[in-house]
Amino acid sequence: MKPLWLTAAPLIFLFLWSGGYATAKVGLQYSGPMALLVIRFSIVVILMVLAFLVIRPPLPKRRIDWAHLAVVGFLLQAVYFGLSYIAFSSGVGAGTLALIMSLQPILVGVTAPRWAGEIIGWQRWAGLGLGLVGTAIVITARASIEPPSLLGFSCAILALGGITMASLWEKRFGLSHHPITSNLVGYSAGLLGVLPFAFLLESAPGSWNILAGVSWTWEFLAAVAYLVIGNSVIAVGLLLAMIRAGEVSRVSALFFLVPPLAALIAWLLIGEVIPVLAWPGILIAATGVYIATKN
Repeated sequence: MKPLWLTAAPLIFLFLWSGGYATAKVGLQYSGPMALLVIRFSIVVILMVLAFLVIRPPLPKRRIDWAHLAVVGFLLQAVYFGLSYIAFSSGVGAGTLALIMSLQPILVGVTAPRWAGEIIGWQRWAGLGLGLVGTAIVITARASIEPPSLLGFSCAILALGGITMASLWEKRFGLSHHPITSNLVGYSAGLLGVLPFAFLLESAPGSWNILAGVSWTWEFLAAVAYLVIGNSVIAVGLLLAMIRAGEVSRVSALFFLVPPLAALIAWLLIGEVIPVLAWPGILIAATGVYIATKN
């Protein structure tokens, strides 16, 4: 019998992860993408260090285990979040990026059999295919009012590759490390991954100050608080726990439910428009999720 927290994990993850798209766009109104990530990751690392000193969780026993944690952290934090934030800054909407990321189960479904040793049945393939059709409809509908730039679209596609590879790597090589240990190593790797780009792209002229362009408003601080606690600590921790507990393709199918919720939150929070023609696509994608995840 699954523990109660694992039963509730998909719903909690869905709401926290979906809200992160619009919240990130709020934060990027007051900061550059790399500076925002440096602030976010630095706070998480500090929190994890404090938690580590109090709880003293076990550390990985082998060097290769440290390396696997770092690789997943780099792919998820530096590649996925870094390129996603650049995509946001290049004009890609929160709902649009969520829709592109919902293609992750398709990539996982294609790759998982050889990479993670899973067998993907026809029912799950049918559900994933239906989700892909629905996602394509929504992306096409939104493109008429929100065409992304080439840079933004390219970064979104590369970010999709990053989170897909992170999921597959975690499933293939991940072990049941204590969440404080895995978060500490993962976010440290992500911080080290984005710092060079922050200095290169966003430091003040003639100095190494990467925070010179940050406006420390209450809106920015609220966005950072949500991204740190809701996204970085709780949602990412639940994602990795679900990947370890279940099949990677079944967990990834949750991402088909993110676009409608992310689009709704973006509409409520920052006024992003949801085209009428997008709703049939959202319904089709949600049906695909049901089919793909049904026992």
